[in-house]
Amino acid sequence: MKPYALIFAAGLGTRLKPLTDTMPKALVPVGGIPLLERVILRLKEAGYRHIVVNVHHFAEQIIDFIDQNDSFGISVEISDERDLLRETGGGIRHAAQLLSSDHFLVHNVDIISDLDIPLFEKKYLETERECIDGEKPLLATILVSERKTQRFFLFDNYNYLVGWTNIATGEVRSPFTDLNPDKYRKLAFAGIHNISEKIFPLMEEWPERFSIVDFYIANCDKFLIKGIEMPGLSIRDVGKIADLEQFNF
Repeated sequence: MKPYALIFAAGLGTRLKPLTDTMPKALVPVGGIPLLERVILRLKEAGYRHIVVNVHHFAEQIIDFIDQNDSFGISVEISDERDLLRETGGGIRHAAQLLSSDHFLVHNVDIISDLDIPLFEKKYLETERECIDGEKPLLATILVSERKTQRFFLFDNYNYLVGWTNIATGEVRSPFTDLNPDKYRKLAFAGIHNISEKIFPLMEEWPERFSIVDFYIANCDKFLIKGIEMPGLSIRDVGKIADLEQFNF
């Protein structure tokens, strides 16, 4: 049985204005198909039957869209953040009671790819088995790639997370003292990850709103967070108007 999946659909979509002045980012059509529908159908095709969608901006439109499509023939539940947009880390914690499995997939709604989702799931399970007898438990496997950006996660030779850097500003963040980013692999986060249920107790002391990136960086010295590269992967972040205009996937 496939674990649960959480789709991040609560964002304001400010980079997609003026479209998001009247609709949520999740319902912006790409190639005639709303982003949310694309992700749900990809997950359904991969075998997922329990999906949670978090909502905030124009939440009613997303809820109505799911209802009008009969939840696409699977179980689709709503994690309601209309009272407060909790960012990515807070959004995961807020959805905890709806994610009833020992691990779950998280997928940004504005990411379109040809990712082999079952293989990505398999790599999580393989990594988890490898870590069973280790000193540190596995917290997450995150999809990463070599692409042009300014902000990178930093990984050791085994592709385990050690920190983060912004190459434009020179900022480095890591729980490891005096970490030199030039000695580590720089890979970009692709907005798709498999996360262990172990994450929830760790989040209890965090504020109501926080970033999952900040959370990963703060905990990578105590837990294993592994970057997963998928050779030949085609992936697009369609979070900006220019991305929609150039879309040809």
